[in-house]
Amino acid sequence: MSAARLRSPLGLGHATVVLLGLVIAADLFDIWAGALEVRVAGEILAGINDDAALRRGELADALHDWSRFAQTVTLLAAAVMFLRWFHRIRVNAEVFDPSGHTKSRGWAIWGWFCPVVNLWFPRRVALDIWDASATSANRPGHGLVNSWWTLLMVSLLAGRAAEWRYDTARGVVGWRHALRHMMVADALDAAAAVLAVLVVLRVTRMQHDRALAGPVFVPALG
Repeated sequence: MSAARLRSPLGLGHATVVLLGLVIAADLFDIWAGALEVRVAGEILAGINDDAALRRGELADALHDWSRFAQTVTLLAAAVMFLRWFHRIRVNAEVFDPSGHTKSRGWAIWGWFCPVVNLWFPRRVALDIWDASATSANRPGHGLVNSWWTLLMVSLLAGRAAEWRYDTARGVVGWRHALRHMMVADALDAAAAVLAVLVVLRVTRMQHDRALAGPVFVPALG
């Protein structure tokens, strides 16, 4: 393994925050599109089928397609940038505290993709980074990281359940219920992204301040 080398997390951190902001915007867009489709479903159940209602239905369908596309694109872009940032801060944290990590450097990436262990390895890596990045005089608790991780897991489960309900919906009533479930899942995803933004900003700032606080010993790893 190569020696850990301190590099600024500011650029990657700011780019990650911007892309997470786009994820939040895409979720809100999908919630709005879902609300329009719920309205259309209500009109269908009420027997409203005039030209205006048909146009609203076509608009709602088109907006829903675009919002799902926006969610996919922004999520992929944000995920790639987040992983780059996460690996950068993991290496930096090893410079700050070489012995304060329970997982090796590679788990900062692979921990997100390995089945089962991805339910807790990334959180453990994040907590080790958090502790190593804080100064000994000001070490905050883990509440923010734990809240983000909990909400992320809940939003992922809610998203899977909502997708299944949407794909298996039968009839207009079932479709309307599925749309409402998807709107709840979108809201949870947006909330998790907000907490992710706070985590990124906090850790990036902690590492920046830690680097400015004084010289950092870089261990010779081999």
